[in-house]
Amino acid sequence: MSDTNLREFYGRYIEALNAHEFHRMDEFVHESIVMHSEPSSRAALVAQLHSITDAVPDFHWETQEIAVNGESLAARLLNTGTPTEEWLGVPPSGGRFEIVEYAVYRVREGRFLHMSAVHDADTLRKQLAG
Repeated sequence: MSDTNLREFYGRYIEALNAHEFHRMDEFVHESIVMHSEPSSRAALVAQLHSITDAVPDFHWETQEIAVNGESLAARLLNTGTPTEEWLGVPPSGGRFEIVEYAVYRVREGRFLHMSAVHDADTLRKQLAG
């Protein structure tokens, strides 16, 4: 996949996430993947996405930067939302959060094969606690 195509692919992936169209993940993610350095599956990713948006119905991913190197892609995203249920062990306070996520991917045959992301969990929990 060319640099331009990989950027467009990632844009479509983020659009699907923000529309909560997780049934579309087969377009973007192999059935068997490595997630956070552990063997996993597309089904596990979809379950994780549902758990996020069940607790934070307005969860939004905004791509701020993308770097592409061959089949590898790194992104800096701004995640925002307002939890309506307990999330990450914190009851909802009615307040919004804003947190930076750093994500790294490897694409093979037009879909993600490796996926990993990190964010500052302590800062996120502090924001959630209001």
